[in-house]
Amino acid sequence: MKKIEVRQLKVHTDTDYPPPYDIACRGYRRRRLGDAAGLTQFGVNLLELDPGQWSSQRHWHTAEEEFAYVLAGEVVLVTGAGEELLRAGDCVGFKSGDPDGHCLQNRSDAKATILEVGSRRPAEDACHYPDIDLHLFAGAQTYAHKDGTPYGDRDG
Repeated sequence: MKKIEVRQLKVHTDTDYPPPYDIACRGYRRRRLGDAAGLTQFGVNLLELDPGQWSSQRHWHTAEEEFAYVLAGEVVLVTGAGEELLRAGDCVGFKSGDPDGHCLQNRSDAKATILEVGSRRPAEDACHYPDIDLHLFAGAQTYAHKDGTPYGDRDG
């Protein structure tokens, strides 16, 4: 059977950001639709953000592209260029290598639902976080400080 039973998929609610960068993203609900379909070249997620939650820290990728489509509710797109309100039916894309980092924040009083699509090139992709001391080096499995020191090695 090819149909994906979305409601039966595992709901991922935990971010892998190290403290304190995990706080704004805790408790979001992400269902990995692309994984359920066996896709390997790009990921597809169904993301639910409650009021006050963020999709991620503001970031940009060197080798991966991302696309987000707001299915329900509204979120604020935060970039280095400013902020923009996205409502149901709005979408946005992010090219690899564009250093204007982005994230989505739910500042409303209702749940927002977003479809996320992104390429998968972890061996070539580095992820930059312009606002905080966080970096994901190409091919790395864990986050590091911008100076390359892994989290945990000097953090306690």
